[in-house]
Amino acid sequence: MKIYLRYNFKVICETIVREQLEKLQIPYSTTDLGGVNTLEILSVETKEVLFKALKAYGITILDDQKETLVDRIKNTIDEMLNDENARILKVSSYLSDKLNYTYSYLSAVFSENTYTSIENYVILRKVDLVKELLCDADLTLTEISYRLNYSSVSHLSGQFKKTTGLTPSTFQRIMRRKKIQSLQDIHS
Repeated sequence: MKIYLRYNFKVICETIVREQLEKLQIPYSTTDLGGVNTLEILSVETKEVLFKALKAYGITILDDQKETLVDRIKNTIDEMLNDENARILKVSSYLSDKLNYTYSYLSAVFSENTYTSIENYVILRKVDLVKELLCDADLTLTEISYRLNYSSVSHLSGQFKKTTGLTPSTFQRIMRRKKIQSLQDIHS
């Protein structure tokens, strides 16, 4: 029997980090966008235990400031795309305001560390949201286009096809067939 799950990686990671910090009795406070402030200086041994405990879950602690900034940029973009009021803002303004750096600096750091542009990353994340909405919501492409602040349905369709190699309607048909097949497998 197959069961399909949706993961909220942000919640999962925050929960794991919180559990590990509490398990090690490390007093902490959380910050925006995936940061944690320990309220006391950690010994080398405690740091190693924490690093190993988190690494078992695929969570690494970033030492490089630029790598940390790239992660904050990605988290801020995801936050923006999930907030219907923020989606209408320009990405450059939103990132600059939230992260307190000029957009040109953020763009340079992001490109240097990911080998892609912020604009391309935003397109990829928006296409991921389109996929989710096509699979999980009873929305038309026009509604999805409006919700994700595309200028038109053809713009959305063009980005989707360029990114996935499929039109949105072809993708939707394939996913519906998979769902039907998995339901049939369950009842067999």
